[in-house]
Amino acid sequence: MSFALFLLLLLVVTGLVWLLDKCVLRSRRAKDAKQPWWVEYSISFFPVILIVFMLRSFLVEPFKIPSSSMVPTLLVGDFILVNKFTYGIRLPVVNKKLVQLNNPERGDVMVFRYPEDPSLDYIKRVVGVPGDRIEYRNKRLTINGETVPAKQVDDYLSKERMQFSRRYVESLGKVDHEILLEDDVPSIGGPGRTFPFAGNCNYNTGGVACTVPPGHYFMMGDNRDNSSDSRVWGFVPDENIVGKAFFIWLNLNELGRFGSFH
Repeated sequence: MSFALFLLLLLVVTGLVWLLDKCVLRSRRAKDAKQPWWVEYSISFFPVILIVFMLRSFLVEPFKIPSSSMVPTLLVGDFILVNKFTYGIRLPVVNKKLVQLNNPERGDVMVFRYPEDPSLDYIKRVVGVPGDRIEYRNKRLTINGETVPAKQVDDYLSKERMQFSRRYVESLGKVDHEILLEDDVPSIGGPGRTFPFAGNCNYNTGGVACTVPPGHYFMMGDNRDNSSDSRVWGFVPDENIVGKAFFIWLNLNELGRFGSFH
C-alpha cells in the first residue's frame, strides 16, 4: 500500500468518526461523560492528517534519493522537496490531472511514477519533450539535430566507490547542470526490454536515437553511465508525472547540503 493511499484511508476513517460524534454520539452522551478513546484520538488527529494530506497532495511532497543515478546533482540520502502543482493539479492517489498549468521543460528534474511499476517513484532529468528527436551516441547528447553544449571541468570523486569520473557542465534548455561520464563504461547499445513506442527508437553500438511521442517525455540521469532511464525502459507518459524537484532540505551524511539545486 502506498503512503498516499494509507494517508487517505486515515483521513477518511478519522473524518467519519469526527462526523459521527458531531451528529450522533455527542448528543447521546451525558454532559459530564468522557469521550471514548477512539473518538478522542480520531478528533485530535483528523485536522492534523487533513493538513498533511492537503499539503502533500497539492503543494509539496518530500522524497529521499535512493540511488546514485542523479549524482552529482543529487546524492544518495538527499531529502528533497517536490512541487506538486507546477505541472498541474492532480487528484491524489489516482494521479489524474484536473487542471493543466505548466508543461515540463528540458532541464527540469522531475519525479514520476516508473512506467513499468507505477508503485515506484523515480527521479530523472527531462531531456526530451513531445516531438523532440533525441540522440545519445558516443556519450554526446543531440536534440533536434543540435549538439547540447557540454564543457569539461574538474573530475568528480565518488566517495561511495572511491573512483574519479569525468565531470561536465551541460547546458540543457535554460539549465546549466553537471553530468558525469566514465571512460570504461560502454554506451548503451540496445534497450533493456520492450516498451510502448519502442518503434520510435533505434539502437546501435554507439547509442540510441528516439523521437519522443505526444504526451511523453524522455528522461536521463545526470550520472549518465550509471543510470537506468529512458534509454533502457522508454518514455514517461504525462499521467505518470508527480512533480518538479526543487530543494534539498537534509542529508544526514552531509549536513551542509541545503538549498535549491537549480
